[in-house]
Amino acid sequence: MAKIFQVSARAGMTRVVEPIARRLLRAGVSPNTVTVAGTLGVLVGALGFGARGHLVAGALIVTVFALTDLLDGTMARMSGGSTRFGAFLDSSMDRVADSAVFGAVAFYLATQGDRAGLAAALICLAAGGLVSYVKARAEGLGMSANVGIAERTERLLIVGVGGLLAGLGLEPALPIALWLLAAVSLFTVGQRMRHVYQQARQVDVPGGRR
Repeated sequence: MAKIFQVSARAGMTRVVEPIARRLLRAGVSPNTVTVAGTLGVLVGALGFGARGHLVAGALIVTVFALTDLLDGTMARMSGGSTRFGAFLDSSMDRVADSAVFGAVAFYLATQGDRAGLAAALICLAAGGLVSYVKARAEGLGMSANVGIAERTERLLIVGVGGLLAGLGLEPALPIALWLLAAVSLFTVGQRMRHVYQQARQVDVPGGRR
């Protein structure tokens, strides 16, 4: 269901961003420039607002600039496809943005004395990186790991909703969202490792490393 929702949402958003992408390309703006600008915007929203307790503003700013992940991809497709450096830059900037978001949340919860929420935020920070690493490592070995219930879009959505609700006065919403996210992120790591294990069993030679 999450995959179906994500595909439908992306299809709808693509129709919105395509005109913007065309205008930016005509103005000489490159997809890589949009990638970096989007990451800087996320940093401002997360560190400049979210970490200081302005949760609603922080969540809204992060959401707006996180959408550039779709915009730069659309621009790359329109200009003939993503380059190797473009793909590398996009993935790297995603990790920077994600680290800023969860680092900011962890800092905010620490200032509030919420140790349980802080622990959940740190687990999300580590697990989010692990979700991405498992996929990248699998692809580096010639396999795939594009499975799981908590990919990047879902993770940002969960923490964003929790932050918005907390900023609107429902303070327990943020730690609850973080614990939910920690659980599904760790489950996704397990899903991906199992998926890679099943592929590896078919190609590993006897006596090879298990």
